[in-house]
Amino acid sequence: MSMYCYQCEQTSRGVACTNLGVCGKDEPTAVLQDLLVEAVKGIAMYAHRAAKLGAQDQQIDLAVVENLFATVTNVDFDPQRLVDHLRQAAQMRDKAKRLYEDACRRAGSTPEQLSGPAAWQPANDLEGLLAQGRQVSIANRQARLGADVTGLQELILYGLKGAAAYADHACILGAYVPQVFAAFHEILDFLTHDGTSTDQLLATALNVGQLNLKVMALLDDAHTSAFGHPQPTKVRITPVRGKAIVVSGHDLKDLEELLKQTDGKGINVYTHGEMLPAHGYPGLKKFPHLVGNYGGAWQDQRREFDDFPGAILMTTNCIQKPKESYIKRIFTTGLVAWPGVRHIGRDRNFAPVIEAALAAPGFAQDEPEKSIMVGFGHHAVLGLAEKVVQAVKQGVIRRFFLIGGCDGAKPGRDYYTQLAEMVPRDCVILTLACGKYRFNKLDFGQIDGIPRLLDIGQCNDAYSAIQIALALADAFQCTVNELPLSLVLSWYEQKAVAILLTLLHLGIRNIRIGPSLPAFITPGVLQVLVDKFHLTPISTPEADLKAILG
Repeated sequence: MSMYCYQCEQTSRGVACTNLGVCGKDEPTAVLQDLLVEAVKGIAMYAHRAAKLGAQDQQIDLAVVENLFATVTNVDFDPQRLVDHLRQAAQMRDKAKRLYEDACRRAGSTPEQLSGPAAWQPANDLEGLLAQGRQVSIANRQARLGADVTGLQELILYGLKGAAAYADHACILGAYVPQVFAAFHEILDFLTHDGTSTDQLLATALNVGQLNLKVMALLDDAHTSAFGHPQPTKVRITPVRGKAIVVSGHDLKDLEELLKQTDGKGINVYTHGEMLPAHGYPGLKKFPHLVGNYGGAWQDQRREFDDFPGAILMTTNCIQKPKESYIKRIFTTGLVAWPGVRHIGRDRNFAPVIEAALAAPGFAQDEPEKSIMVGFGHHAVLGLAEKVVQAVKQGVIRRFFLIGGCDGAKPGRDYYTQLAEMVPRDCVILTLACGKYRFNKLDFGQIDGIPRLLDIGQCNDAYSAIQIALALADAFQCTVNELPLSLVLSWYEQKAVAILLTLLHLGIRNIRIGPSLPAFITPGVLQVLVDKFHLTPISTPEADLKAILG
């Protein structure tokens, strides 16, 4: 077995990718990512002990979340970049060790002699690193610990990876809270101990959910402080004449910098995928050359980017293997990387992207205008709270459906389109993340002036959905579980895992999830989640809707 990866919903045959990842990740990339996770655990072992003694270092903390984020699905496919991450991780581990030892000296205590990930030293060449990576593979742990324990460890790790992605976005906007990073270190250190019980593992998984809630709150505050509260906004979804750049991913700071650098250059900027909600932020929609959204969710990009007559910028996870037809006009930035694709560094000098856009033909003419609505974050929706509550009390609104999450290419996701179309006309649909592309261009109409489809934003904006649910529960003086609210979620990668753990941490039950269950959740672990949280796999739209509506 050359690789073993089952961290995303695309997992080959529902078990694991063992040769080539369905995402396009090859064996060296997968193995180096496994080793990078091990290296991050080594940093955390020292950083956790240092933090308990009151010592933290922002550079060390950021290295932990950045390196975790680099291993999220569809982020970094470049083995050389991963080797660079590994070298940097070893340096950060040494720095964390010095931080811990200095803290011990100040406290008058003797430092622990740590082994395992804390003692790892990078091999001198690629083959040596690959050999090290194979020694710490998931398959090796399964053989040692069993599938249930390993699966629960991976559930915790994948939740941390998702939370790390959100923490990285927040840090880019200046939101750094040491206590949050201390929690990352503590949980990563926990994962280095093999003799943990199922109860301890489940409790730690819920702790990840609690940590992710704090991180999402930080990110929400960072976004709104930098760009204002999202406002309901009409977004054009058909092209306009002129030179063009399309921006995909999640990072709003990258988009802002590109908009500044393209101002006055005669280039129209389009969002793609999870960037769609950017149009609702006052600080971004003020740029007149942010003209609309192009295409749909990430899994359609190879066809859509092939047709796009301009430059393409990938800011976070979501990249697929570029076609030769556009590989010279696609660029990566941040932690995203693909071999042979030009990378824009931390200085965000997007001059090469702009040059590629000016050299490309652009759109020859305007297409007939079509639009959709975005911008229904918690600030906007809670502004309608009194009207919404009255509509529910009067029986005008019967129920709320949160239908959202990640989209993907695997068959079975038409379920979410069918379910949204079948939701009764007296019900409101909340949606977020790229799963909304399954139905967000359909006309759902209104209920007493309230749109029946409310787009809350990115997967990053799950915090908004939680705040809306908590506010409605407060208004009705009940728990979230007693609200006329049903959650039907689609998952794809590790940020969805983090959000699910947050919902479970909050005690939210009766969540339906699909299109398939995670391969790392064994039947035994699934039964625990079903018994404790009433977590339910989706079935058919008809059967699920009948069960929900009673």
